[in-house]
Amino acid sequence: MANETVANESANETAQIIGPVILLGPPGAGKGTQAKQIVDRYGVLQISTGDLLRDHVGRGTELGLKAKAIMARGELVPDELMYGIVATRLREADCQRGYVLDGFPRTAAQAGWLDVFLEKEVFEKCSEKSSEKSEKCPPIVIQLLVDYNQLLLRLTGRRSCPTCGRLYNIHFQPPLVNELCDVDGSKLVIREDDREEVISGRLAAYESQTRRVADYYRAQRRLVAINADRPMEEVTAQIFGVIDSHCPGERQSA
Repeated sequence: MANETVANESANETAQIIGPVILLGPPGAGKGTQAKQIVDRYGVLQISTGDLLRDHVGRGTELGLKAKAIMARGELVPDELMYGIVATRLREADCQRGYVLDGFPRTAAQAGWLDVFLEKEVFEKCSEKSSEKSEKCPPIVIQLLVDYNQLLLRLTGRRSCPTCGRLYNIHFQPPLVNELCDVDGSKLVIREDDREEVISGRLAAYESQTRRVADYYRAQRRLVAINADRPMEEVTAQIFGVIDSHCPGERQSA
């Protein structure tokens, strides 16, 4: 009976409509780790705008060809083009129960566009099919808060094995032998993105641009802030609690 109960609970979780999940936070806050936990628990997709852009370029779609020409000139892909790429993906059937957005929205303008898109493409269309109010969930916006000095330790302490790909952190998860991989003994390397001078630039860019996204959702009282300085498992448990309480009536019978 115990195994059957666990199986039923798991089935309910993967049948739950959770809506869009947006994780905000600076580099090193743990967004990628927590996104994977959400994907595994609820059986939804992680949608990366970077992956979408590469896919359109690779397939030679109309949007992809436009983006490729822009990138070839060394320019950033404009919002209007990214909106088309994101909209095309979010209209697909496998996004109906929800998804984790990776890399979007990055600006307050993108957050505003997403609200309008969801209102027109999801909520209004759902209401047209039913006389009842749409039961779709609005976006769940979670901000992961991490102390600046903690971020530096997380990012500058990262090391990887060039042979097997195993990841370490010299401050929190160090190898058994300094700077050597536990698995194959290879000398660990530092990614270019993890060098302190690069990290300072990335954090500055976050402060000047992406933080405005948090301000946008905070002004609407839709932002849930979580202390991500705590152990990963505690952060994950709190995120699950936010998601489960967001649409408590959406669980379906197994």
